[in-house]
Amino acid sequence: MSPGPTIVQTQVVNFILPIVATLVTSFRLYCRARRHLLWIDDAWAACAMIFDIILMICSALYLRGYVLHPQWAKVALYYTLTQCFYGVVWCSRLSILFTVVRLAYWGTQRRILICIAIIFGVVWALLFAQVWWTCELNPSWKKLPRPQCPLGRNVAIAQIVTDVLGDTVLILAPFLLIYKATLTTAQRVRVICLFSTSAITTAVSLTHAYYVLTVGELKEAISAMFEASVSLIVANLSVVVTFFLRMLADDETISRPQMESTLNFSNSLEIEEVS
Repeated sequence: MSPGPTIVQTQVVNFILPIVATLVTSFRLYCRARRHLLWIDDAWAACAMIFDIILMICSALYLRGYVLHPQWAKVALYYTLTQCFYGVVWCSRLSILFTVVRLAYWGTQRRILICIAIIFGVVWALLFAQVWWTCELNPSWKKLPRPQCPLGRNVAIAQIVTDVLGDTVLILAPFLLIYKATLTTAQRVRVICLFSTSAITTAVSLTHAYYVLTVGELKEAISAMFEASVSLIVANLSVVVTFFLRMLADDETISRPQMESTLNFSNSLEIEEVS
């Protein structure tokens, strides 16, 4: 068995990944603000970015300066880390979901998607609470030099189930949009590919759940950092990729009536402009 990452290596990961995710998110918000298209999905992305920054700061304090902190502060830092992790992951998922909502037609489609968003919020709250009751049932971990609650089998299973189901919903949700839309085959493939990137988050989350279930310690910490930052980056891909595709399309001669006849995704990613 490999000895695992050192504290210094974990610190490097802790700074690099959130900084990259923050830069990508800031660019996304700039793109939307510049075109006066800020909406709820952008607010969720901003919330995820804030959680990720807090996660980075608290991780740095927890990993490097834990010896200097009183025991209650170490425990508080650990709880903050675990809850900020869920904050990044589920705010990112809600951002993707509301990106789909803003593209959906008014009526049944939006009602279904908003109901799913409410379910996501409930799941987030349950996972939030599960950490508390799991850790408080066995408080002996609070006396360790670097407190880390053994989350165990139930938390790992809950993470796997909710991650897989949540990301599956995000991959399938765009099919509601293209079902009745007048799109070419290339356009349909592009929409599906943009939102199918949620599968990347699923792969990373399964790795994190494995470490929660087995070794824990710094390997679990690094996998959590990867999952949080990758979730946030994936949440921004649809907007960032669309921005660059639009830049490429600017070199082509495309009439506005032709673009508008493709599909009316009001205040959306304006997929017809990048086709």
